[in-house]
Amino acid sequence: MLYDAPSARAKPLYVYGRDVPVEPLVDVEGWTKIRDASGTIGWMQSKSLSERRMLVVRAPAADVRAAADESAPIVFRADRDVLLELAEPAASPAATATPGWVRVRHRDGQAGYVRLSQVFGF
Repeated sequence: MLYDAPSARAKPLYVYGRDVPVEPLVDVEGWTKIRDASGTIGWMQSKSLSERRMLVVRAPAADVRAAADESAPIVFRADRDVLLELAEPAASPAATATPGWVRVRHRDGQAGYVRLSQVFGF
């Protein structure tokens, strides 16, 4: 449930389905302020957020590569709105071992690296 303030007594805005990618913005006393792919900002109880981070492809198509390098072989292509699981623990983009890239996994098990600029939810 997405609320307009960090309180269960606040106005409910939306009910999200499972695996909806969100971008956490700030944590406050058991609540997390988030932004969804449409740009909506609101509050969720932190315990409602999954440990499993999902990303959504925002580019018309994203090449998922074998390594975090533009010249690496393409493992698979993911079309716009395809969900990908973050395959490595979340860190800030600047703190990743390969700046500008993130390791992802498709639900069919294929994994590789995608440019951060092509996905939402990190």
